[in-house]
Amino acid sequence: MNTKNIVNFIFELSQLKRQKHTGWWLAGVNNPVSVAEHMLRAAQIGYILAVMEGNNNPEKIASMLIIHDNCESRTGDQNKISAKYYDKKDCEAKVFSNQIKNLGARIEKKWKNYFDEFEERNTKEGVIAKDADWLEVAFQAKEYVDIGHASAQDWIDNVEKALETKSAKILLKEMKKTKFTDWWDGLKEMTYKKL
Repeated sequence: MNTKNIVNFIFELSQLKRQKHTGWWLAGVNNPVSVAEHMLRAAQIGYILAVMEGNNNPEKIASMLIIHDNCESRTGDQNKISAKYYDKKDCEAKVFSNQIKNLGARIEKKWKNYFDEFEERNTKEGVIAKDADWLEVAFQAKEYVDIGHASAQDWIDNVEKALETKSAKILLKEMKKTKFTDWWDGLKEMTYKKL
């Protein structure tokens, strides 16, 4: 295991903070969330979904989601329209394999398996992880809809058709009737005293 390669990989991950989720530009969002922001919330949603689904390995699912878009540090985020014109799945698999080849055999093998499970959805964990990925996109779309980007509703509608787990469907149903600012309702307290 070459520590220089690991350090370079960690620096490369910084690109995910700069890489925007480009599909949101189609909805008129000027400064959309980054790929890194998407991955963080997706990983936490994945952990929660795993618990809700009775899965005994929520850490694995969260790990799948923490790495699932790593390749976008090199390819950029390709929205559904641009991705129609090339084999996105093959490209991302090649990039991901290239990225992890110098991290040591143990990490390489585990992360490759996680990546494949996520992409193929051939395990319960892969299905839950993909639902979490889609659900995060739906939550982001709801935030954009609530601030006036009505065309972001299309993302919610597409996610609703794609979800497979019961828990993800329950969360989406509740999300659709919740404003994205409801979470802080009742948390604000006035701290001033009248004289």
